[in-house]
Amino acid sequence: MHYGRSRPEELPFNPFKAIIAPRPIGWIGTLNAEGVANLAPYSFFNGVGSGPDMVMFASEGAKNSYINARDAGEFTFSLVTAELTDAMNISSENVPDGIDEFELAGLEQGRSVEIQAPFVAASPAALECVTVDAFQLKDRQGALLEKFMIIGEVVQTHIKDEFIKDGLFATTAAQPIARMGYRDYTSIATAWNLARPDDPV
Repeated sequence: MHYGRSRPEELPFNPFKAIIAPRPIGWIGTLNAEGVANLAPYSFFNGVGSGPDMVMFASEGAKNSYINARDAGEFTFSLVTAELTDAMNISSENVPDGIDEFELAGLEQGRSVEIQAPFVAASPAALECVTVDAFQLKDRQGALLEKFMIIGEVVQTHIKDEFIKDGLFATTAAQPIARMGYRDYTSIATAWNLARPDDPV
């Protein structure tokens, strides 16, 4: 099977997000113009490079997280774990600007060091980010889309001490969850190592 703009009737739901999977969840913390905290999960999220460490998240529609990160010039990322799944889901509700999703989800705010936006205190790891770019996406013909992207540089990294093992972040111990397609999620509980062909012996 292959298709372009017209999806065949055998696929009543777009499989795009199920194919681009699993995707890390960017649990983005921001402050609005009045200083009220906002927290929302984004599955169009990832790292875009290291040295300096940089991350991105994309919003379908100019949602509060995008507007706040653009206007305030900062945001946080908190790692979503299996233990925090319900709180993450609560924070995904589409509520009006000015509603504090930290409070809505019963989450304590972590205090950032270099920026004002809070992170999820219960998360095993969080990143403080300064916005370096914010823009509206275009399609291949150059037409503007209702899709918006933020790119941020990491200025502070927070890791709970119990998740540092032998000098490494213990990803599987943190049990992060990831988004797949539709309403499907997965959790990361196992890992395996694969050496590159040019790694030193």
